[in-house]
Amino acid sequence: MSEPAISATGLVKKFGGKRVVDGVSVSVPKGLIYGVLGPNGAGKTTTLRMLLGIIEPDEGERTLLGHDRPRDASDDVGYLPEERGLYPSMRAKDAIAFMGALRGLDWKTGRKRAEELMAEAGLGHAADEKIRKLSKGMAQFVQLLGSTVHRPELLVLDEPFSGLDPVNQERLEKLIVGERDRGATILFSTHVMAHAERLCDRLAIVAKGKVRFEGTPDDARATLPQQARYTPHFADDGIAALLPPDAERFNGSWRFTVPETGIETLLVTLIDAGYGISGLSIERPSLHDAFVRIVGEEALEDMA
Repeated sequence: MSEPAISATGLVKKFGGKRVVDGVSVSVPKGLIYGVLGPNGAGKTTTLRMLLGIIEPDEGERTLLGHDRPRDASDDVGYLPEERGLYPSMRAKDAIAFMGALRGLDWKTGRKRAEELMAEAGLGHAADEKIRKLSKGMAQFVQLLGSTVHRPELLVLDEPFSGLDPVNQERLEKLIVGERDRGATILFSTHVMAHAERLCDRLAIVAKGKVRFEGTPDDARATLPQQARYTPHFADDGIAALLPPDAERFNGSWRFTVPETGIETLLVTLIDAGYGISGLSIERPSLHDAFVRIVGEEALEDMA
């Protein structure tokens, strides 16, 4: 296997004696979309900043694109921080080119790519507009394009969907997938379950400064058993005795956990007893369900 784009072991960061990040270890494979999912205050931003070398860990080690000193790889990294900020008097395409220049991209190439990126995102009409005249969401998207204009090997996005309207959120999702398809590695933090579920090839679930789970979204869902929704042709009081103990009835159907041995034997029993099958669906748990199982309801409330 190739060396990961990012590797970290036992990262710890303390502020005022409190461990904001408490022993985080992650490995981000190259060429994937990797999400860090967790509630506000879970330590996501601090972890990203340590991985990038913006702040130093109190304990632990990390490498970024093969460098023990992450900032040595800065020209190969695109970074969208949680705090947004552009020069308001700059034109949009110049702001994008300027951010590319900070990463070693020449000005002429940067402006040409800026126009291309804005056109691809459906924002070509705003390329010559000054930042102060753009909507907040559009200005934020311009900053995002500025983090990709130099075609980085690694793109790190801290809560990139925050403050974006649904149209720009869709644009951002397409951009992230496009960057992955180009061959870049994408690491992004979020507290929004839907974005993680739709985009992530792998993810880490964090809460209270610790990694509680690491793997694929399917791995996370697999921490919970599948659920069955069964509708008989008819039902009487005797059917409950044939169903699993956790079966619950609603609207003429029954919902229950699929037995570890499978559902086939149960269905044969129900058919032989004359109840038949009017409807049957097997439902895999959602990432939301898995998150609650892994970190608890309290963390979910922090994400609301």
